Amino acid sequence: MRRLPSEPRPDWKQKIEEQGLVFSTTTMPDGRNIEYWNESAYYEFTEDEVETLEKTAEDMHIMCLEAAKYLATGAMGDIGIGQQALELAGESLQAGDMDIYGRFDFIYDGKGGPAKMLEYNADTPTGLIEASVAQWFWLQDVFPEKDQWNGIHEALIRQWKKLQFRTGMSTLHVAHSEAEESGEDWMTAAYMRDVASQGGWTTIGINMSDIGWDPNLNRFVDLDNFMISTMFKLYPWELMMKEPFGHRLLQRAHNPRWVEPAWKMLLSNKALLAALWHLYPNHENLLPAYLGDPGPLKEWVAKPLHGREGDNIRIHAPGIEIQQPGGYGREGWCFQQYHSLPDFDGNHPVLGLWVVDGESVGCGIRESDGPITDYFCRFVPNTIDAPAPIAPPATSYGAAL
Repeated sequence: MRRLPSEPRPDWKQKIEEQGLVFSTTTMPDGRNIEYWNESAYYEFTEDEVETLEKTAEDMHIMCLEAAKYLATGAMGDIGIGQQALELAGESLQAGDMDIYGRFDFIYDGKGGPAKMLEYNADTPTGLIEASVAQWFWLQDVFPEKDQWNGIHEALIRQWKKLQFRTGMSTLHVAHSEAEESGEDWMTAAYMRDVASQGGWTTIGINMSDIGWDPNLNRFVDLDNFMISTMFKLYPWELMMKEPFGHRLLQRAHNPRWVEPAWKMLLSNKALLAALWHLYPNHENLLPAYLGDPGPLKEWVAKPLHGREGDNIRIHAPGIEIQQPGGYGREGWCFQQYHSLPDFDGNHPVLGLWVVDGESVGCGIRESDGPITDYFCRFVPNTIDAPAPIAPPATSYGAAL
């Protein structure tokens, strides 16, 4: 894996916004604007690297399902979600409720060593538009002769088709929280409507706060009092369980088919890291991790069980003492072995490996200036050192955006 310079397209900002990436610019407290999308460089993989990393992600997904089963037994406590939520997640896992997607975060430096898993964002993963759409269009404009590690769009359409075939359902409600103000959640939900529509679903958009409960139907309903039968929600399960309607979620027989399903609570929780290390100690792709305290670790990263975007992370390592602000931590902590991020001339990348139906389907790379990949990181596109496929799949990107 190499980081190579690239000349940004003159109209890159207009193009990414037309493709749905409307949340690239962040205005700092001092008035400076920083950009999330960065096409002044790109990362290039070899074909062998991609094959190895794909297998790593797929093996890790299988291991995570085993770790989820272990967590569902309560062997590591209620992992900050409560006993009822833990039982609901276990029932969902046992029932085999279908999911759509997830994103692993891995450390990888391209120097021949094994990739190390940092976490699994398997309930509400974002970073989708840039990884699936924006970097694909960048490739067509800049390196049309090259390949890219990116089959995310086609895989999502296939999975939505599969879900429809298995359930016989045809109407999908798609919800996000309007409390998220950058536009990322809104556009991610719009993109999911796009791929679901291409997968054969009739989609209806709704805000999480507009979901109602009809006591006569004993069902969740939308603003038109239409019963919600299948719901994609870009809102964490652990927060749903704490909402006033949270107790209704325990009545599985009267609930929609939730996507992502309740068992994703077990995969998106940082306790998963400790469960993995307990079940697969010394695995080459894992970092030692312990629940509640550092155990034998001398250098560690403390992660709140429900944390996101680097909030509240603490790092204790030689020459590094960091404590990030945020609103997480009361739910508990997981302590993971500290492992420095790769350094490409001061840029520190993390690989986001997307998994759909257990298959590794693409990569999105975020890089930071420091040891934590936070709100101010940059997304950098990728290529594979190989020619573009002779007949790329015919796809319609952004139809609903």
